[in-house]
Amino acid sequence: MPTLPDGAIHVERVWKKFRADRTAPLFYDQITHFRKTVGRRSSRNDYRWVLKDVSLDVEPGGTLALIGVNGSGKTTLLKIISKVTYQSAGIVQASGRMGALLSVTSGIHPDLTGRENVFLYGAVLGMRRQVTRERFDQIVEFAGLTDAIDRQVKFFSMGMQMRLGFSIAAFLEPDILLVDEVLSVGDANFQQKCLQRINEVVKQGTTLVYVSHDLTSVEATCSHAVWLADAKVKAAGPTRQVAALYRSAVQDDAASVTSSEGDVRLLKAEVSGPDGGQVRSLEDAEVRLTLNAPEPVEAEFFVGISQGTAFPIFIMKHHGMFPAGDFEVRCTLRNLPLPKGHYSAWAAMSGFGRWSGKPYLPWKPAVAFDCMGPDLLTPPEGVMVMSPVYVGTTWTVE
Repeated sequence: MPTLPDGAIHVERVWKKFRADRTAPLFYDQITHFRKTVGRRSSRNDYRWVLKDVSLDVEPGGTLALIGVNGSGKTTLLKIISKVTYQSAGIVQASGRMGALLSVTSGIHPDLTGRENVFLYGAVLGMRRQVTRERFDQIVEFAGLTDAIDRQVKFFSMGMQMRLGFSIAAFLEPDILLVDEVLSVGDANFQQKCLQRINEVVKQGTTLVYVSHDLTSVEATCSHAVWLADAKVKAAGPTRQVAALYRSAVQDDAASVTSSEGDVRLLKAEVSGPDGGQVRSLEDAEVRLTLNAPEPVEAEFFVGISQGTAFPIFIMKHHGMFPAGDFEVRCTLRNLPLPKGHYSAWAAMSGFGRWSGKPYLPWKPAVAFDCMGPDLLTPPEGVMVMSPVYVGTTWTVE
């Protein structure tokens, strides 16, 4: 096999299987299993494939996101690249120093102090002690652990352990940085700091492989993405294109499995722009929902806008009385802050007062729509755009 330059990753036709989940080894279960298998060949169906014929390449300094639902094989692929586990078949090459943050406590020894863990992790990465010492203050300051760095890590909270692990991995500047969905443990401010630090490390030439369900951070961080589904590569290419395909699939799945439980029924839903025309960026848009209720009720009505997933970009709420029988709810969104793309409007209705908490209409996709306008602008260098938005609304119930 040819030698790769530092920071390069090559994955070729990788397969990985795990033994299927087994029940607790109770004596009765073992006897039953023995009776069923005596005199027969052992079954070859005790394994399940978590990766099937997966191939990808990342150039030095490249950024790749792995996206997909839980159980699609993203974390397993990271573990194979970092040699925490090994593939059942195929070729995996990763050249250079590697920093991996695969779990909250990845690379952290609980019985050592934070200070000792910094130097231990540096040694594992092959860093000279002098280099680790030079970067020590930066690591501690970034993690916000100045007062706790000489305490044993087993007395740290999960958030403190995650901050320490990420800081060590990011500031010791490996050739390859692998980051799993561990940043969700931290608070919003630290997540923002982590993404900015990742951006800085990538600019210095570090290769990044990033696993996250947060497609906003994925699009802001990575130039390319691989979508894993059912242990296979479903799509690969520029991040925005792959993320759009993934969002569309998630949206279709959500629409097909959403529960129809609830006393209030959604009969019809439409989204339109001014005068019933095309929805456009920075113009008013109207969401019209026709519903049926068995009796008058005081409730809170929610409308959310998402881009393929059940987690909305923003949510609007209206509190009021809703009549019995058929009625229409109209929500006018002022200066719609959406770039060009395909979106979904979601709706929900929850009881208020003596009906408090009753789910009259479970959170469900109501209608999909397209918004015309400019593409999402690329933020300036070093700026991560992940802030919430305010949307002015006008509500009408008839």
